[in-house]
Amino acid sequence: MEVRTFPNWIRPGIGTQPRRENQRPLLPQHARHCPVLEAGSGLGFMVYPALEPHESYHVEFEGEGQYRFTYLQDVGKGQWQPIYTLIMTLPFGGIGMIKEQVDFQVPNPPFGIDAAKQLTRAFMVPEDLGTPQGAITLRGNTNFKTPDGWDTVYTPVFNNLERPIAPMLIVRVETDWYAHDSEFRYVLQPGEGIAGAHNLPIGQVVFVPREEITMRTCTEEEIALVRESKANFFREKAAHKVTTPHGLHYSPHYLRESRSRKS
Repeated sequence: MEVRTFPNWIRPGIGTQPRRENQRPLLPQHARHCPVLEAGSGLGFMVYPALEPHESYHVEFEGEGQYRFTYLQDVGKGQWQPIYTLIMTLPFGGIGMIKEQVDFQVPNPPFGIDAAKQLTRAFMVPEDLGTPQGAITLRGNTNFKTPDGWDTVYTPVFNNLERPIAPMLIVRVETDWYAHDSEFRYVLQPGEGIAGAHNLPIGQVVFVPREEITMRTCTEEEIALVRESKANFFREKAAHKVTTPHGLHYSPHYLRESRSRKS
């Protein structure tokens, strides 16, 4: 299957390209020997923000309908200098315009107020703030056009156990006909924030067919075959058990069988 991509409209060509990644550094070491877990992590593609290596941002929900976006640049030796802060305040009662206040943190900013507001929109969607309360929508650097009959599902990064983890609203979009921007809708508590970096994924996308699914109960003959298959698998798994130098016992049988079927 071929999925076509098109860039972030405001910052085309900037940022890390989508990629598969099976490993999660924060998982326990023995997870390296769990092929089904790594296959889950590698499902679909991770999506990154439209940031250069010397750029980063931090967006925070301050409560009472107020959000703070900070854009930073690396000034050398690993020190990050805030360039500007954009305070976004939602209208009381949800009626009216969002108030936006730009405050520059450097004496000679590289761009003006309007450019700062436009740059912010390359990373997030101010119009989606507060739906529901505390919600922010992060924008990726790559968008997707799927083949006919295929949708794109936007999810948080799978098997990411780092705490605290903000919940995310998962959406499914018919990207074969609708030109949807890659957007990831997190919901923050007051005082919580999310950081962005060029090598830090903001979410994951999975491509799924739109065909209908029907279910039926297995026949007795099919159930017997399932039981036989399961017994054979566990017998082979036990026969191929190995021990790591650290004393961990595991079996590579599932991984070997999976690879043989793909080849």
